[in-house]
Amino acid sequence: MESNEIYELICVIVNYGVGGKVLKIAKKNGVRGGTVFYGTGTAKSKVLKFFEFAEQKKEIVVMVAPKALSCEATEIISRDLKFDKPNHGIAFTINVPVFLGGGNYEYIKNNKCRGEDMAEKKYNSIFTIVDKGKGEDVMDIATESGAKGGTIINARGSGIHETTKLFNMEINPEKEIVLILSEQQITKDIATAIRDKLKIDQPGNGIIFILDVNKTFGIA
Repeated sequence: MESNEIYELICVIVNYGVGGKVLKIAKKNGVRGGTVFYGTGTAKSKVLKFFEFAEQKKEIVVMVAPKALSCEATEIISRDLKFDKPNHGIAFTINVPVFLGGGNYEYIKNNKCRGEDMAEKKYNSIFTIVDKGKGEDVMDIATESGAKGGTIINARGSGIHETTKLFNMEINPEKEIVLILSEQQITKDIATAIRDKLKIDQPGNGIIFILDVNKTFGIA
C-alpha cells in the first residue's frame, strides 16, 4: 500500500563510541532503528577535524523516520548529547523521496522544528567517493575552497569476493567516502575544485553527488 508520509534521513556524526547512545535515544523517541558507519582520520591532523572535532575516529549514524518524528528525535539527540558544546557532535536531515521496509509509523503532529532555519542559512551535503588514500586529497582541496571540515568513511564489501555498489560504482576496501557539510553558497566552488583537481570525470577516478540539507544541529 502506497503511503503519502514524508520521510527524512537523519545523519548524526559523533565521536567514536557514542553511536550506540544516539540509537538508544532515537529508539526511545520512536525511531525504528538505524545503522552505524565508522569514519577514520588520516595522517595530516590539520584536516582531521570534523567541524572542529578533536578526535580522529568518528561514528556516523543514519536513520529514516517520518519528517515530524525526525525533527523531534533529532532535537532530543542534539539536546541530550549537548551538541551545542564544541566537539560533541552534529546532525542534519535530508528528504527521502521513497522509504520501504521500515514498517508503518503512527501519525505524529508536525510541530515546528528548532534546528537551524533553512531561511537563515542553507547547507548541502557533498559526498565524494574515491580510491583509498585519496580522501585526504579531497579534504585538502575542499578546505582550500572554504570547507570547514569533513569526515572520511571507509567503505567495505560484505566478503572477500564481494563488493557493494553505489550508483553502479563498486565500493570495496580500496574506496573512501568523504562527507562534507557546506554552506550552499560555496558548495559549487568546493565540488568543482574536487572535480577538476582529481579529474573526477575520467573513468574510475570517482564520483561526486550533492544533497540538500533540511535542518542542522550542532553547527557553530
